[in-house]
Amino acid sequence: MKLSGTVTINASRDKVWEFLIDPMKVSQCAPGVESVEVLVPGQKFRATASIGFGSVKAKFTGDAEWVELDAPSRAKVKAHGNAPGSAADVTSEMSLSDGPGNTTEMKWTADIVVLGQLASLAARMMQPVSQKLTEQFFACAKKKIEG
Repeated sequence: MKLSGTVTINASRDKVWEFLIDPMKVSQCAPGVESVEVLVPGQKFRATASIGFGSVKAKFTGDAEWVELDAPSRAKVKAHGNAPGSAADVTSEMSLSDGPGNTTEMKWTADIVVLGQLASLAARMMQPVSQKLTEQFFACAKKKIEG
């Protein structure tokens, strides 16, 4: 499943970058995240998140690692998580550019592969639910960054 979008944030690129590469700050806006542990500062972290697709629910624990960081312009993170009977791999990228005034335009992509029981039981719901969770995340992140 591939997701992508563009978000305009009323803040400088440095401020947006600082928020989005901090797993502790991002986790405050990520729906379902229960815990985050920084394993290697600025490089690797572990998270636990509960995700529901209708009546199908799963609790994933996984590690994420920044594989590319070009401050304050571009970042790429890869993650792998497991839940009972399921696994997920995510590669996400963001690029930041200066917008009009003191705004930042962020273009982002996420490539998500879910395998196992969750994929077979909730395949139809993954795209719309993921899109909704992404919208909730960006609404919260914008509010925190712009505030």
